[in-house]
This record gives sequence, C-alpha cells and structure tokens, in this order.
Amino acid sequence: MNISTLLYVNPMPNNCRVFDSDYRQLYPHFIDAAVPFSPPICSHFTFIDLFAGIGGFRLAMQAIGGRCVFTSEWDKWAQQTYKANFGNLPFGDIRQEDVKAQIPSEFDVLCAGFPCQPFSIAGVSKKNSLGRDTGFLDKTQGTLFFDVAEIIRRHRPKAVFLENVKNLLSHDRGRTFKVIKTTLEDLNYVVHFKVMDGGAYTPQHRERIMIVCFDSSRYPKAQRFTFPELPEQKPRLRQILQDDVDDKYTISDKLWAYLQCYAEKHRQKGNGFGYGLADLDGITRTLSARYYKDGSEILIPQTGKNPRRLTPRECARLMGYPENYRIDAVSDTQMYRQLGNSVVVPLIAAVSKQMDDYLTQWETTC
Repeated sequence: MNISTLLYVNPMPNNCRVFDSDYRQLYPHFIDAAVPFSPPICSHFTFIDLFAGIGGFRLAMQAIGGRCVFTSEWDKWAQQTYKANFGNLPFGDIRQEDVKAQIPSEFDVLCAGFPCQPFSIAGVSKKNSLGRDTGFLDKTQGTLFFDVAEIIRRHRPKAVFLENVKNLLSHDRGRTFKVIKTTLEDLNYVVHFKVMDGGAYTPQHRERIMIVCFDSSRYPKAQRFTFPELPEQKPRLRQILQDDVDDKYTISDKLWAYLQCYAEKHRQKGNGFGYGLADLDGITRTLSARYYKDGSEILIPQTGKNPRRLTPRECARLMGYPENYRIDAVSDTQMYRQLGNSVVVPLIAAVSKQMDDYLTQWETTC
C-alpha cells in the first residue's frame, strides 16, 4: 500500500483561481520552485501556517486547493526540512512583532498546531473586554496561544483550525481548555472540537484534539459543522515497512538487555512501563519526539536478531507523509524529532476538506 494514497488530493478544484505566471513576485518568500510541494498554480482559498513544524498542515491544505501565504516556525532544523519540501524558509518566532508584521492583512484560514504552555486564569475578571490590555489578553498572556488569539483578533480569518494533544482537554482540571474555548468565543467564533485518532489513516495510535472555528459574523449557522467520519478499516503496520533496512537501525545487545531489564523491573512493581514490541498486523504506540534516543516505544521484531527502530522513512509513512516528501535535508536524529512532533497528515486533510466543503457550500448558497 502506498501511504500517500491515504492523503486526499484534488489538485484542480472546480472553484479554483489560477494565479498569473508572475505570482511569485507577489509572494517573495517563495524562493525555490524546484521542490516536491511548490505553491500550486490554482487555489480557491488562502491560509497561514503557524508553528508549522515540517508542514503537515500545509500538505493537507494545499491538497484541497489552499494557498499558503505565510509560514512561521522557530526551530532551525524544522525550517530546513520545510524549505526542502515547500521552497520557502519559514519566518521565525511568531511572538516577535516584526514577524507578525509579515502576515498578509487578509487570508481565509489560520492553521496552528500550537504548543500548549501551562497558564492560570486566577485573578482574571470576567468583565474584561476584547481589545484591551486586560480581558482575553490577560487570560492567555505569556502563552503561545496568546499570539494565535491576537493574530485572529487582528486579521479576522473566516476559519481557524487548531490541533493539540488530547490532554489539552484535561490540563489543569479543564481550566486551560476552558480559557482557550472562551477566548475564541469572545472573539466571535463558533468553536467545534473533537478528539480524533490518526490510527484511522495510519497504523499508529495517535489521539489529538481538533479545534475548528468559524467567524460567526460571516457564518451564523456554523453550529451545523460536523467532523468527518473516520474509516472503519484501519491499515496494518507491515504495510508501511521497508523491505531492506540497514543494520544500523537494529538496536545493540547492550540496549536490548537494558530495555528488557527495565521493563521487568517495572512489571514486578505492577507498572506498565517498558519497550513496545510492535504487532506487525496491528498498530503502534504513539511516535514521540524522543524516538531518536532509543526507539523503545516502537520496536520492530526481527527473526534471528535484536529488534530494530523504525527508519525515518517508515516514521514519515507512519505520520502519513507522501513518498516524495524529502527527509534528507537534516540528520536522522533531527528527522525523528520533527516527525514525532508532527501531525498525521491524512487526518488533518480529512478535517480540512470537511471545513472547505462547509465554507464552499455556505458561500455558494448565500
């Protein structure tokens, strides 16, 4: 099975707008067209890509006819991978005003897989109003979500698509998510959210919260939005594994002995900690950014030798990245980190398509 076929692709939507041949002059941060995923010649909406990582959101949004007009990512190694695939180097720290100043005044959708930094709502008065130095600014000040909220307030996109870890719902006894949801609602957006498992599209258990918002002044019936139904038939791990894998990915005798000893020690204590020897006909544990250290959460059994780590290409497949996605711009260590922090692209694509269908249907019937 080619994992890239799981990604919804519609390169020429019916309602697309073809750009002039000199469109790159309008967007000078697109600096290299000789890449796998250069800006499309045809699109029907624009979006910005915040906390972009290596471009999982962008792949999904471009596939349904979107055109990226701004990207921000502070990590220099992720920037290199992003540039190798999309042809532009992302702007840096979105907290800086000179970076925010590069955002176009108008765009349709804001995308952000924003980091969740702990914050407290203690002492914040409900009487605070939007646009002042208090109110929603105080409630989120000091967090990266504050910067997302401030960009939304300034630019008023039609829709917002945020992704985060499942635990965002329960963090600080639910207070963190309450602040986020209330902030978005105070900005006059209708908020929908749902925990969804990327394992419906790739053989990996990866639950994430999807937050989809619509500007209620434009779409007063936005409460009717529903998330897509996930496929019932799930892929199996063996379908994404490479046939010939270098021995360097096989873990050493010393590491294998340590992992078995560590797991046994915790088993005797009644804990479930330990390595994860994957079922080739099932799905894996969640790939994490620490995978480069020892690969212990997802080990592939091998006949007659120690288990092995997944290769970077296999990890890319596990996250739903197409086969022509470049993973060679950085070291294996950096690539493992980047993929562990990324999104499951087909899941993002499915939710993005549902959003686009909703917006298109609304705008063509009004």
